[in-house]
Amino acid sequence: MSEKQTQSFLMRRFDQAGVRPKTKYGQNFLVDLNLLGILLNAGELESRDVVLEVGTGMGSLTTRMASKAGHVITVEIDRDLVAMAEREFAGVSNIEMLQMDALRNKNHLDEILLTRVREALSKRPEGRFKLVANLPYNVATPIISNLLTTDPIPERMVVTIQKELAERIVAPPATKDYSALTIWIQSQCDCEIVRTMPPTVFWPRPKVDSAILRIQPNAQKRSRIDNVDHFHSFVRSLFLHRRKFLRSALISAVQDRLDKPQVDRLLGSLGHGPTARAEELPVEEIIRLANAVRHLEATEGSTNR
Repeated sequence: MSEKQTQSFLMRRFDQAGVRPKTKYGQNFLVDLNLLGILLNAGELESRDVVLEVGTGMGSLTTRMASKAGHVITVEIDRDLVAMAEREFAGVSNIEMLQMDALRNKNHLDEILLTRVREALSKRPEGRFKLVANLPYNVATPIISNLLTTDPIPERMVVTIQKELAERIVAPPATKDYSALTIWIQSQCDCEIVRTMPPTVFWPRPKVDSAILRIQPNAQKRSRIDNVDHFHSFVRSLFLHRRKFLRSALISAVQDRLDKPQVDRLLGSLGHGPTARAEELPVEEIIRLANAVRHLEATEGSTNR
């Protein structure tokens, strides 16, 4: 295993196969073996774990995970890479490879993939579901975001992604990176940037820095949200116009369900003044606001409907 996933190894294998990495699939292979080890170790894999990998590549991370986890489900959309990786998996019995797009659309993972995860977990009564992957940049956001709406939700996610995206996910309030995605993930998870990485540790080299991000879903945090689907929709609507004052942003977000006087009374009851902005509110306050909006929608609704 010492040679695999080095740049020289990958270049030689691609030349032998007569193919090149495909930009449209966001194919940038991590070629620093020490960093590959850090990614693997951050997953803290055990024999009871069912691991999902999106973006098999040449399978170097996959085979390393298979030596630690009970079952690895790896997904690769590129048929050329599937053929190349399958040769690396010869004799490894606990790797299940799927040639498919992990996403059904931008808001949902493919149900076939989720079914395979559930089936693998059903064979392990104490099993844990984890995502560990060098995620293709072009699908990183929907993969991470949508896994917080699936059944099951991963016990842990450890991924390499663009550094800019990692900074958005861990951003504090009142910063340029604080966004609907920040709130969606931080409202339910503990998040930590494990390591930042320059373009030189990938082949081909991306034009941006990257990061290894660890996301730990937290049931206690998630329990603060009255309704996860409502919260998800509410936060995205609230941050459509992030520079607006909170009152204006909220009126736009709930315009078909609550009228302006109802919004004013609600904000007053929560102690938010006329100069408050959504981008300045801590995650806990946005959860409180979303829960209050949902309660008011259910009990009163808009007099303008």
